[in-house]
Amino acid sequence: MSVKNSKIQLQCIACKSRGESHFSDLKDEDLEILSEHKSCVTYKKNQTLFYEGTRPMGIFCINSGKVKVFKMGSNGKEQILFIAQKGDFLGYRSLLSEEFYGASATVLEPAAICFIPKSDFLKVLHSNPEFFGKLMKAVCHELGVMETKLAQLSQKSVRERLAATILMLKETYGMEGEGSEVIDIVLSREDLANIVGTATETVIRLLSEFKSDKMIALEGKKIKVLDADKLIHEADFYG
Repeated sequence: MSVKNSKIQLQCIACKSRGESHFSDLKDEDLEILSEHKSCVTYKKNQTLFYEGTRPMGIFCINSGKVKVFKMGSNGKEQILFIAQKGDFLGYRSLLSEEFYGASATVLEPAAICFIPKSDFLKVLHSNPEFFGKLMKAVCHELGVMETKLAQLSQKSVRERLAATILMLKETYGMEGEGSEVIDIVLSREDLANIVGTATETVIRLLSEFKSDKMIALEGKKIKVLDADKLIHEADFYG
C-alpha cells in the first residue's frame, strides 16, 4: 500500500528555515531561481528520500523534521552517518562530484522537505562565488566530522562512543524547551545503536547502566541528561 505525500506551496524567500541554511545570504533573484521549479512535500516517518547507489537529480532542503543518512553494511545492518534537521541540505556533495549517492536517507519524524532540480541549483551556484565558497566549507566540515567518527569507531569502546553520541545529540539538537534537559530528538534504540556502531541489545544494556549511574534518565524513547560532566568523563574526551 503506497503512502500519499501532501504537496505544500513554499517560496524560498518566505521560508522560515532559510536563515539556518546555506541559502541564508542569497539575493532575492537567486531565491526566485531556486523556487521556480522546486517541489515541497510533507513526508511521513520511515519514508525514503533517496537510496545509496542512485543518481542525484537535485538537492533536498529540510524545512522541518529530521532525516537519518546511513550506509548499509554487508551484514544488512545500518550505519547512521548523521542526522539532518531543519535548514540542512542533502545530496549536494554527490551532485557536485557527479557521483551516485554514497548513502541512503530516510525520514525519522514527520517532515516538510523541498526538492530543487539540479539545473536551478547549479545555475545559482555558478553565478555566485560566495555561495560556492560557503558550500565548499560545508563539504570540508562534513568530511572532518566523518573522519572523527571513523576514528572514534576504531579507537573508542562502545561505552565511550555511546556517551559521546548522547553528548553530540544534546549539542546538535538541543533541549525540548527552556529549562529542560530532555534531548529534542526521538530515536529508536536500533537507530541509536546504528549511530554508535553496535548491537541494539548492547545499547539497551549501557543505557540502563548510565541510568543507574545517574548520568541520564529515560522518558520513553527520549533521553534526559542528568550529569553532562560524567558523560564527558565516560566519553574520554580528555583522555
